[in-house]
Amino acid sequence: MISSVHILGVLLTVAFLLAVSWWSGRKVNDAGSFITGGTSGTWLVGGALLGTMAGGQSTIGTAQLAFCYGLSAWWFTLGAAIGSLLLGYVYAGRLRRSGCTTLLEVVRCEYGRKAETIGSVLCMVGIFISIVSQVLSSGAMISSFFDMPMLWASVLGAVLIMLFVLFGGIRSAGVSGIVKLVLLYLSSLATGVVVWHIAGGFSGLSDGVDAVYKSPVLSQLNGLTDVESIHQRYGSLVARGVMKDLGGCLSLILGVVSTQTYAQCIWSASTTLHARRGALICAVCLPVIGAACTMVGVYMRGHYVTEAELSALQQAGEALPAGIGVIENAAQAFPAFILRHLPTWLGGIMLGTLLINILGCGSGLSLGVATILVRDVYSNLNRNVVRWSQLMQMRLSIIAVLMLAVGVALLSNNSFINDLGFLSLGLRAVSILFPLSFALWLPRRFASRSILLAMPVGVVAMLIAKFLSLPGDAVYYGLAVELLVITVHNQFLLRRT
Repeated sequence: MISSVHILGVLLTVAFLLAVSWWSGRKVNDAGSFITGGTSGTWLVGGALLGTMAGGQSTIGTAQLAFCYGLSAWWFTLGAAIGSLLLGYVYAGRLRRSGCTTLLEVVRCEYGRKAETIGSVLCMVGIFISIVSQVLSSGAMISSFFDMPMLWASVLGAVLIMLFVLFGGIRSAGVSGIVKLVLLYLSSLATGVVVWHIAGGFSGLSDGVDAVYKSPVLSQLNGLTDVESIHQRYGSLVARGVMKDLGGCLSLILGVVSTQTYAQCIWSASTTLHARRGALICAVCLPVIGAACTMVGVYMRGHYVTEAELSALQQAGEALPAGIGVIENAAQAFPAFILRHLPTWLGGIMLGTLLINILGCGSGLSLGVATILVRDVYSNLNRNVVRWSQLMQMRLSIIAVLMLAVGVALLSNNSFINDLGFLSLGLRAVSILFPLSFALWLPRRFASRSILLAMPVGVVAMLIAKFLSLPGDAVYYGLAVELLVITVHNQFLLRRT
Protein backbone atom coordinates (compact mmCIF):
# COMPACT_ATOMS: atom_id res chain seq x y z
CA MET A 1 0.00 0.00 0.00
CA ILE A 2 1.06 3.59 -0.55
CA SER A 3 2.58 5.19 2.53
CA SER A 4 3.02 8.76 3.68
CA VAL A 5 6.65 8.61 2.48
CA HIS A 6 5.47 7.57 -1.01
CA ILE A 7 2.96 10.42 -1.11
CA LEU A 8 5.54 12.91 0.11
CA GLY A 9 7.97 11.78 -2.59
CA VAL A 10 5.30 12.09 -5.29
CA LEU A 11 4.18 15.55 -4.16
CA LEU A 12 7.71 16.89 -3.84
CA THR A 13 8.72 15.58 -7.27
CA VAL A 14 5.57 16.95 -8.92
CA ALA A 15 6.06 20.32 -7.24
CA PHE A 16 9.70 20.43 -8.29
CA LEU A 17 8.98 19.67 -11.95
CA LEU A 18 6.07 22.11 -12.06
CA ALA A 19 8.39 24.78 -10.64
CA VAL A 20 10.96 23.99 -13.34
CA SER A 21 8.25 24.25 -16.02
CA TRP A 22 7.06 27.60 -14.67
CA TRP A 23 10.59 28.97 -14.35
CA SER A 24 11.58 27.93 -17.88
CA GLY A 25 8.38 29.39 -19.34
CA ARG A 26 8.67 32.87 -17.79
CA LYS A 27 9.99 34.41 -21.00
CA VAL A 28 7.24 32.97 -23.19
CA ASN A 29 5.16 35.93 -24.35
CA ASP A 30 4.24 35.11 -27.93
CA ALA A 31 3.15 32.14 -30.02
CA GLY A 32 6.52 31.74 -31.74
CA SER A 33 8.49 31.20 -28.54
CA PHE A 34 5.64 29.14 -27.11
CA ILE A 35 5.79 26.68 -30.02
CA THR A 36 9.43 26.28 -30.96
CA GLY A 37 11.70 27.97 -28.46
CA GLY A 38 14.34 28.61 -31.14
CA THR A 39 17.51 28.55 -29.04
CA SER A 40 17.58 25.05 -27.57
CA GLY A 41 20.89 23.26 -27.15
CA THR A 42 21.61 19.54 -27.37
CA TRP A 43 20.37 18.61 -23.91
CA LEU A 44 17.27 20.78 -24.19
CA VAL A 45 16.32 19.06 -27.47
CA GLY A 46 17.05 15.63 -26.01
CA GLY A 47 15.05 16.48 -22.91
CA ALA A 48 12.07 17.67 -24.94
CA LEU A 49 12.12 14.55 -27.14
CA LEU A 50 12.49 12.18 -24.21
CA GLY A 51 9.89 14.08 -22.21
CA THR A 52 7.31 13.56 -24.96
CA MET A 53 8.29 10.00 -25.99
CA ALA A 54 8.92 8.32 -22.64
CA GLY A 55 5.45 8.77 -21.22
CA GLY A 56 2.77 6.36 -20.08
CA GLN A 57 3.08 4.25 -23.21
CA SER A 58 6.83 3.71 -22.82
CA THR A 59 6.63 2.94 -19.08
CA ILE A 60 3.27 1.79 -17.73
CA GLY A 61 2.15 0.57 -21.17
CA THR A 62 5.37 -1.40 -21.73
CA ALA A 63 5.12 -3.09 -18.32
CA GLN A 64 1.44 -3.85 -18.98
CA LEU A 65 2.21 -5.49 -22.33
CA ALA A 66 5.20 -7.38 -20.85
CA PHE A 67 2.91 -8.72 -18.12
CA CYS A 68 0.83 -10.34 -20.86
CA TYR A 69 3.35 -10.97 -23.67
CA GLY A 70 6.87 -10.71 -22.27
CA LEU A 71 9.87 -9.51 -24.24
CA SER A 72 7.88 -8.30 -27.27
CA ALA A 73 6.76 -5.31 -25.19
CA TRP A 74 10.24 -3.85 -25.77
CA TRP A 75 9.34 -2.94 -29.35
CA PHE A 76 7.61 0.27 -28.32
CA THR A 77 10.75 1.94 -27.00
CA LEU A 78 12.98 0.30 -29.61
CA GLY A 79 10.81 1.66 -32.41
CA ALA A 80 10.65 5.11 -30.83
CA ALA A 81 14.45 5.16 -30.49
CA ILE A 82 14.96 4.25 -34.16
CA GLY A 83 12.36 6.86 -35.13
CA SER A 84 14.22 9.48 -33.13
CA LEU A 85 17.42 8.69 -35.04
CA LEU A 86 15.59 8.83 -38.37
CA LEU A 87 14.06 12.18 -37.46
CA GLY A 88 17.35 13.65 -36.28
CA TYR A 89 19.76 12.32 -38.88
CA VAL A 90 17.61 12.09 -42.01
CA TYR A 91 14.78 14.61 -41.72
CA ALA A 92 16.15 17.34 -39.41
CA GLY A 93 18.30 19.15 -41.96
CA ARG A 94 15.60 19.39 -44.63
CA LEU A 95 12.88 20.32 -42.14
CA ARG A 96 14.95 23.16 -40.72
CA ARG A 97 15.92 24.43 -44.18
CA SER A 98 12.29 24.39 -45.32
CA GLY A 99 11.56 27.65 -43.48
CA CYS A 100 8.36 26.13 -42.06
CA THR A 101 7.26 25.68 -38.45
CA THR A 102 4.90 22.70 -38.82
CA LEU A 103 4.99 19.49 -40.83
CA LEU A 104 1.68 20.36 -42.45
CA GLU A 105 3.08 23.73 -43.52
CA VAL A 106 5.73 21.79 -45.47
CA VAL A 107 2.93 19.82 -47.14
CA ARG A 108 0.98 23.01 -47.86
CA CYS A 109 3.92 24.70 -49.58
CA GLU A 110 4.11 21.78 -52.02
CA TYR A 111 0.50 20.62 -52.39
CA GLY A 112 -1.70 23.53 -51.30
CA ARG A 113 -3.97 24.45 -48.41
CA LYS A 114 -6.48 21.65 -48.99
CA ALA A 115 -3.75 19.05 -48.47
CA GLU A 116 -2.68 20.88 -45.31
CA THR A 117 -6.21 20.92 -43.90
CA ILE A 118 -6.89 17.25 -44.69
CA GLY A 119 -3.55 16.22 -43.25
CA SER A 120 -4.18 18.33 -40.16
CA VAL A 121 -7.45 16.61 -39.37
CA LEU A 122 -6.00 13.12 -39.96
CA CYS A 123 -2.88 13.81 -37.87
CA MET A 124 -4.90 15.26 -35.04
CA VAL A 125 -6.88 12.05 -34.80
CA GLY A 126 -3.67 10.04 -34.49
CA ILE A 127 -2.08 12.33 -31.91
CA PHE A 128 -5.33 12.54 -29.97
CA ILE A 129 -5.31 8.75 -29.47
CA SER A 130 -1.90 9.08 -27.82
CA ILE A 131 -3.22 11.83 -25.56
CA VAL A 132 -6.00 9.46 -24.52
CA SER A 133 -3.41 6.85 -23.56
CA GLN A 134 -1.55 9.42 -21.44
CA VAL A 135 -4.77 10.37 -19.66
CA LEU A 136 -5.44 6.66 -19.07
CA SER A 137 -1.95 6.20 -17.65
CA SER A 138 -2.13 9.26 -15.41
CA GLY A 139 -5.59 8.26 -14.22
CA ALA A 140 -4.38 4.77 -13.33
CA MET A 141 -1.41 6.20 -11.45
CA ILE A 142 -3.38 8.79 -9.50
CA SER A 143 -6.22 6.40 -8.62
CA SER A 144 -3.68 3.92 -7.24
CA PHE A 145 -2.04 6.68 -5.17
CA PHE A 146 -5.10 8.23 -3.58
CA ASP A 147 -7.83 5.59 -4.02
CA MET A 148 -10.12 7.95 -5.94
CA PRO A 149 -12.58 7.09 -8.74
CA MET A 150 -11.08 6.80 -12.22
CA LEU A 151 -13.20 9.73 -13.45
CA TRP A 152 -11.76 12.23 -11.00
CA ALA A 153 -8.26 10.75 -11.28
CA SER A 154 -8.38 11.26 -15.06
CA VAL A 155 -9.67 14.81 -14.68
CA LEU A 156 -6.87 15.58 -12.20
CA GLY A 157 -4.30 14.06 -14.58
CA ALA A 158 -5.61 16.20 -17.45
CA VAL A 159 -5.44 19.34 -15.27
CA LEU A 160 -1.82 18.60 -14.35
CA ILE A 161 -0.98 18.08 -18.03
CA MET A 162 -2.47 21.50 -18.76
CA LEU A 163 -0.35 23.14 -16.07
CA PHE A 164 2.79 21.60 -17.58
CA VAL A 165 2.35 23.12 -20.99
CA LEU A 166 0.10 26.17 -20.65
CA PHE A 167 2.77 28.40 -19.14
CA GLY A 168 5.84 27.20 -20.98
CA GLY A 169 5.10 25.48 -24.27
CA ILE A 170 7.89 23.45 -25.86
CA ARG A 171 10.64 25.24 -23.94
CA SER A 172 9.04 24.25 -20.65
CA ALA A 173 8.78 20.66 -21.85
CA GLY A 174 12.46 20.73 -22.81
CA VAL A 175 13.87 22.11 -19.56
CA SER A 176 11.74 19.86 -17.38
CA GLY A 177 12.56 17.09 -19.87
CA ILE A 178 16.26 17.38 -19.00
CA VAL A 179 15.42 16.89 -15.33
CA LYS A 180 13.09 14.03 -16.21
CA LEU A 181 15.76 12.52 -18.43
CA VAL A 182 18.13 12.28 -15.47
CA LEU A 183 15.50 11.19 -12.94
CA LEU A 184 13.82 8.62 -15.19
CA TYR A 185 17.08 7.17 -16.51
CA LEU A 186 18.57 6.74 -13.03
CA SER A 187 15.29 5.46 -11.63
CA SER A 188 14.96 2.95 -14.46
CA LEU A 189 18.50 1.70 -13.89
CA ALA A 190 17.77 1.34 -10.16
CA THR A 191 14.51 -0.49 -10.90
CA GLY A 192 16.27 -2.84 -13.33
CA VAL A 193 18.91 -3.65 -10.73
CA VAL A 194 16.24 -4.36 -8.10
CA VAL A 195 14.29 -6.63 -10.47
CA TRP A 196 17.43 -8.49 -11.44
CA HIS A 197 18.38 -8.97 -7.80
CA ILE A 198 15.06 -10.13 -6.38
CA ALA A 199 14.22 -12.29 -9.42
CA GLY A 200 17.65 -13.92 -9.64
CA GLY A 201 18.45 -12.91 -13.22
CA PHE A 202 16.78 -14.04 -16.43
CA SER A 203 16.41 -17.62 -15.21
CA GLY A 204 14.55 -16.36 -12.15
CA LEU A 205 12.19 -14.29 -14.29
CA SER A 206 11.49 -17.33 -16.48
CA ASP A 207 10.97 -19.64 -13.51
CA GLY A 208 8.48 -17.22 -11.99
CA VAL A 209 6.36 -17.16 -15.15
CA ASP A 210 6.50 -20.97 -15.36
CA ALA A 211 5.36 -21.22 -11.75
CA VAL A 212 2.31 -18.99 -12.07
CA TYR A 213 1.14 -20.84 -15.17
CA LYS A 214 1.20 -24.21 -13.40
CA SER A 215 -2.42 -23.36 -12.69
CA PRO A 216 -4.54 -24.96 -15.45
CA VAL A 217 -7.15 -22.22 -15.07
CA LEU A 218 -4.63 -19.42 -15.61
CA SER A 219 -2.99 -21.23 -18.50
CA GLN A 220 -6.30 -21.80 -20.26
CA LEU A 221 -7.48 -18.26 -19.58
CA ASN A 222 -4.36 -16.87 -21.27
CA GLY A 223 -4.31 -19.35 -24.15
CA LEU A 224 -1.16 -21.21 -23.04
CA THR A 225 -1.12 -25.00 -23.30
CA ASP A 226 2.38 -26.11 -22.25
CA VAL A 227 5.79 -24.91 -21.07
CA GLU A 228 6.98 -24.43 -24.65
CA SER A 229 4.11 -22.08 -25.46
CA ILE A 230 4.86 -20.10 -22.28
CA HIS A 231 8.51 -19.68 -23.28
CA GLN A 232 7.55 -18.76 -26.84
CA ARG A 233 5.30 -15.99 -25.57
CA TYR A 234 7.44 -14.49 -22.82
CA GLY A 235 10.90 -15.06 -24.27
CA SER A 236 10.34 -13.95 -27.86
CA LEU A 237 10.55 -10.50 -29.41
CA VAL A 238 7.78 -11.51 -31.82
CA ALA A 239 5.41 -13.22 -29.40
CA ARG A 240 2.33 -11.67 -31.03
CA GLY A 241 3.50 -12.64 -34.52
CA VAL A 242 6.37 -11.44 -36.68
CA MET A 243 4.23 -9.24 -38.90
CA LYS A 244 2.29 -7.74 -36.01
CA ASP A 245 5.24 -6.92 -33.76
CA LEU A 246 7.43 -5.64 -36.59
CA GLY A 247 4.45 -3.69 -37.88
CA GLY A 248 4.10 -2.08 -34.48
CA CYS A 249 7.78 -1.16 -34.58
CA LEU A 250 7.34 0.29 -38.09
CA SER A 251 4.40 2.36 -36.82
CA LEU A 252 6.64 3.80 -34.12
CA ILE A 253 9.54 4.57 -36.46
CA LEU A 254 7.48 6.28 -39.14
CA GLY A 255 5.01 7.80 -36.68
CA VAL A 256 7.79 9.64 -34.84
CA VAL A 257 8.87 11.25 -38.12
CA SER A 258 5.26 12.20 -38.89
CA THR A 259 4.40 13.78 -35.52
CA GLN A 260 4.30 17.54 -35.06
CA THR A 261 5.29 17.27 -31.38
CA TYR A 262 8.64 15.64 -32.12
CA ALA A 263 9.32 17.88 -35.12
CA GLN A 264 8.84 20.92 -32.88
CA CYS A 265 11.73 19.66 -30.77
CA ILE A 266 13.91 19.58 -33.90
CA TRP A 267 12.84 23.09 -34.92
CA SER A 268 13.50 24.37 -31.39
CA ALA A 269 17.23 23.54 -31.69
CA SER A 270 19.65 26.41 -32.21
CA THR A 271 21.50 24.39 -34.89
CA THR A 272 20.96 21.20 -36.88
CA LEU A 273 23.91 19.62 -35.06
CA HIS A 274 22.22 20.23 -31.71
CA ALA A 275 19.01 18.74 -33.11
CA ARG A 276 20.83 15.58 -34.18
CA ARG A 277 22.71 15.18 -30.92
CA GLY A 278 19.50 15.69 -28.97
CA ALA A 279 17.82 12.96 -31.02
CA LEU A 280 20.78 10.67 -30.32
CA ILE A 281 20.50 11.24 -26.55
CA CYS A 282 16.83 10.32 -26.70
CA ALA A 283 17.56 7.22 -28.80
CA VAL A 284 20.18 5.99 -26.32
CA CYS A 285 17.98 6.47 -23.25
CA LEU A 286 14.68 5.03 -24.51
CA PRO A 287 15.69 1.34 -24.94
CA VAL A 288 17.19 1.27 -21.42
CA ILE A 289 13.96 2.60 -19.95
CA GLY A 290 11.97 0.11 -22.03
CA ALA A 291 14.16 -2.81 -20.94
CA ALA A 292 13.63 -1.97 -17.26
CA CYS A 293 9.87 -1.68 -17.70
CA THR A 294 9.77 -4.97 -19.63
CA MET A 295 11.63 -6.74 -16.84
CA VAL A 296 9.20 -5.33 -14.30
CA GLY A 297 6.22 -6.58 -16.31
CA VAL A 298 7.66 -10.11 -16.62
CA TYR A 299 8.55 -10.22 -12.92
CA MET A 300 5.03 -9.13 -11.92
CA ARG A 301 3.53 -11.79 -14.19
CA GLY A 302 5.46 -14.43 -12.28
CA HIS A 303 4.28 -13.20 -8.88
CA TYR A 304 0.82 -11.68 -9.36
CA VAL A 305 -2.57 -12.36 -10.90
CA THR A 306 -5.19 -9.80 -11.86
CA GLU A 307 -8.54 -9.52 -10.12
CA ALA A 308 -10.22 -11.02 -13.20
CA GLU A 309 -7.86 -14.02 -13.04
CA LEU A 310 -8.51 -14.40 -9.31
CA SER A 311 -12.24 -14.44 -9.99
CA ALA A 312 -11.75 -17.18 -12.61
CA LEU A 313 -9.72 -19.23 -10.11
CA GLN A 314 -12.40 -18.89 -7.47
CA GLN A 315 -15.18 -19.85 -9.88
CA ALA A 316 -13.21 -22.98 -10.82
CA GLY A 317 -12.72 -23.85 -7.16
CA GLU A 318 -8.95 -23.44 -7.44
CA ALA A 319 -6.95 -21.74 -4.68
CA LEU A 320 -4.58 -18.85 -5.35
CA PRO A 321 -1.07 -20.31 -5.69
CA ALA A 322 1.17 -19.79 -2.66
CA GLY A 323 3.23 -16.60 -2.74
CA ILE A 324 1.13 -15.03 -5.50
CA GLY A 325 -0.32 -11.54 -4.99
CA VAL A 326 -3.21 -9.74 -6.67
CA ILE A 327 -3.30 -6.49 -8.68
CA GLU A 328 -6.34 -4.80 -10.14
CA ASN A 329 -5.30 -5.20 -13.79
CA ALA A 330 -2.21 -5.50 -15.97
CA ALA A 331 -1.88 -1.72 -16.25
CA GLN A 332 -1.13 -1.64 -12.51
CA ALA A 333 1.99 -3.82 -12.91
CA PHE A 334 4.55 -1.01 -12.82
CA PRO A 335 2.98 1.13 -10.05
CA ALA A 336 2.36 -1.99 -7.95
CA PHE A 337 5.98 -3.10 -8.31
CA ILE A 338 7.22 0.29 -7.16
CA LEU A 339 4.89 0.33 -4.15
CA ARG A 340 5.58 -3.24 -3.05
CA HIS A 341 9.17 -4.00 -4.02
CA LEU A 342 11.23 -0.79 -3.99
CA PRO A 343 12.54 0.91 -0.82
CA THR A 344 9.95 3.45 0.31
CA TRP A 345 12.06 6.54 -0.29
CA LEU A 346 13.12 5.35 -3.76
CA GLY A 347 9.56 4.30 -4.54
CA GLY A 348 8.30 7.80 -3.76
CA ILE A 349 10.83 9.40 -6.10
CA MET A 350 10.14 6.80 -8.80
CA LEU A 351 6.37 7.24 -8.57
CA GLY A 352 6.74 11.02 -8.77
CA THR A 353 9.12 10.73 -11.71
CA LEU A 354 6.79 8.32 -13.51
CA LEU A 355 3.77 10.54 -12.97
CA ILE A 356 5.64 13.64 -14.10
CA ASN A 357 6.89 11.80 -17.18
CA ILE A 358 3.35 10.86 -18.16
CA LEU A 359 2.21 14.44 -17.64
CA GLY A 360 5.12 15.79 -19.67
CA CYS A 361 4.41 13.45 -22.55
CA GLY A 362 0.72 14.38 -22.49
CA SER A 363 1.60 18.07 -22.45
CA GLY A 364 3.89 17.72 -25.47
CA LEU A 365 1.28 15.83 -27.47
CA SER A 366 -1.40 18.34 -26.50
CA LEU A 367 0.86 21.16 -27.66
CA GLY A 368 1.28 19.36 -30.99
CA VAL A 369 -2.48 19.12 -31.55
CA ALA A 370 -2.99 22.75 -30.53
CA THR A 371 -0.24 23.86 -32.92
CA ILE A 372 -1.91 22.05 -35.82
CA LEU A 373 -5.31 23.51 -34.90
CA VAL A 374 -4.06 27.09 -34.70
CA ARG A 375 -1.39 27.15 -37.40
CA ASP A 376 -2.81 24.70 -39.96
CA VAL A 377 -6.60 24.78 -39.48
CA TYR A 378 -7.78 28.01 -37.89
CA SER A 379 -5.26 30.21 -39.69
CA ASN A 380 -6.65 28.92 -43.01
CA LEU A 381 -10.10 30.11 -41.95
CA ASN A 382 -8.98 33.45 -40.51
CA ARG A 383 -5.90 34.93 -42.19
CA ASN A 384 -5.81 38.04 -39.97
CA VAL A 385 -4.86 36.37 -36.67
CA VAL A 386 -2.45 38.50 -34.64
CA ARG A 387 0.34 36.80 -32.71
CA TRP A 388 -0.97 37.55 -29.23
CA SER A 389 -4.34 36.00 -30.09
CA GLN A 390 -2.59 32.92 -31.48
CA LEU A 391 -1.08 32.32 -28.05
CA MET A 392 -4.51 32.51 -26.46
CA GLN A 393 -5.91 30.16 -29.10
CA MET A 394 -3.11 27.70 -28.36
CA ARG A 395 -3.94 27.62 -24.67
CA LEU A 396 -7.70 27.36 -25.16
CA SER A 397 -7.18 24.56 -27.72
CA ILE A 398 -5.06 22.59 -25.23
CA ILE A 399 -7.81 22.84 -22.59
CA ALA A 400 -10.49 21.66 -25.05
CA VAL A 401 -8.37 18.76 -26.35
CA LEU A 402 -7.60 17.44 -22.86
CA MET A 403 -11.20 17.64 -21.66
CA LEU A 404 -12.29 15.63 -24.70
CA ALA A 405 -9.48 13.13 -24.04
CA VAL A 406 -10.81 12.49 -20.53
CA GLY A 407 -14.18 11.43 -21.92
CA VAL A 408 -12.68 9.13 -24.56
CA ALA A 409 -10.23 7.63 -22.04
CA LEU A 410 -13.08 6.53 -19.79
CA LEU A 411 -14.64 4.70 -22.76
CA SER A 412 -11.30 2.98 -23.57
CA ASN A 413 -10.42 1.84 -20.06
CA ASN A 414 -9.88 -1.84 -21.00
CA SER A 415 -7.51 -1.25 -23.94
CA PHE A 416 -3.80 -2.02 -24.00
CA ILE A 417 -2.10 1.37 -23.57
CA ASN A 418 0.64 0.42 -26.05
CA ASP A 419 -1.84 -0.81 -28.65
CA LEU A 420 -3.38 2.66 -28.57
CA GLY A 421 0.15 4.00 -29.08
CA PHE A 422 0.83 1.74 -32.07
CA LEU A 423 -2.49 2.74 -33.65
CA SER A 424 -1.87 6.43 -32.98
CA LEU A 425 1.60 6.54 -34.52
CA GLY A 426 0.56 4.36 -37.42
CA LEU A 427 -2.28 6.75 -38.27
CA ARG A 428 0.11 9.70 -38.21
CA ALA A 429 2.51 7.91 -40.55
CA VAL A 430 -0.20 6.95 -43.02
CA SER A 431 -1.63 10.48 -42.88
CA ILE A 432 1.40 12.52 -43.96
CA LEU A 433 4.60 10.47 -44.27
CA PHE A 434 4.52 10.17 -48.07
CA PRO A 435 3.32 13.75 -48.76
CA LEU A 436 5.92 15.12 -46.33
CA SER A 437 8.78 13.02 -47.70
CA PHE A 438 7.90 13.73 -51.33
CA ALA A 439 7.68 17.46 -50.57
CA LEU A 440 11.17 17.41 -49.01
CA TRP A 441 12.98 15.09 -51.46
CA LEU A 442 10.86 14.90 -54.64
CA PRO A 443 9.30 18.34 -55.11
CA ARG A 444 7.09 18.94 -58.14
CA ARG A 445 6.97 15.23 -58.96
CA PHE A 446 3.43 14.46 -57.78
CA ALA A 447 0.17 16.26 -58.47
CA SER A 448 -1.65 17.76 -55.51
CA ARG A 449 -4.85 16.00 -56.58
CA SER A 450 -3.13 12.64 -56.19
CA ILE A 451 -1.98 13.55 -52.70
CA LEU A 452 -5.44 14.87 -51.73
CA LEU A 453 -7.01 11.57 -52.79
CA ALA A 454 -4.40 9.27 -51.28
CA MET A 455 -4.23 10.73 -47.76
CA PRO A 456 -7.79 9.90 -46.60
CA VAL A 457 -7.92 6.67 -48.66
CA GLY A 458 -4.79 5.37 -46.91
CA VAL A 459 -6.18 6.16 -43.47
CA VAL A 460 -9.51 4.50 -44.30
CA ALA A 461 -7.65 1.40 -45.56
CA MET A 462 -5.69 1.22 -42.30
CA LEU A 463 -8.82 1.55 -40.16
CA ILE A 464 -10.62 -1.13 -42.19
CA ALA A 465 -7.65 -3.48 -41.78
CA LYS A 466 -7.68 -2.76 -38.04
CA PHE A 467 -11.43 -3.32 -37.73
CA LEU A 468 -11.33 -6.57 -39.73
CA SER A 469 -8.21 -7.80 -37.87
CA LEU A 470 -6.44 -8.60 -41.13
CA PRO A 471 -3.11 -10.50 -40.88
CA GLY A 472 -0.11 -8.45 -39.82
CA ASP A 473 -0.39 -4.85 -38.71
CA ALA A 474 -2.91 -2.38 -40.11
CA VAL A 475 -0.15 0.12 -40.92
CA TYR A 476 1.08 -2.10 -43.78
CA TYR A 477 -2.28 -1.85 -45.53
CA GLY A 478 -2.59 1.90 -45.02
CA LEU A 479 0.88 2.68 -46.35
CA ALA A 480 0.58 0.28 -49.29
CA VAL A 481 -2.81 1.60 -50.39
CA GLU A 482 -1.73 5.23 -50.04
CA LEU A 483 1.44 4.73 -52.09
CA LEU A 484 -0.51 2.79 -54.73
CA VAL A 485 -3.12 5.54 -55.05
CA ILE A 486 -0.46 8.27 -55.29
CA THR A 487 1.54 6.55 -58.03
CA VAL A 488 -1.40 5.22 -60.09
CA HIS A 489 -3.43 8.41 -59.93
CA ASN A 490 -0.40 10.57 -60.67
CA GLN A 491 0.43 8.47 -63.73
CA PHE A 492 -3.19 8.73 -64.86
CA LEU A 493 -3.05 12.52 -64.64
CA LEU A 494 0.25 12.64 -66.53
CA ARG A 495 -1.19 10.59 -69.37
CA ARG A 496 -4.23 12.84 -69.60
CA THR A 497 -2.00 15.86 -70.05
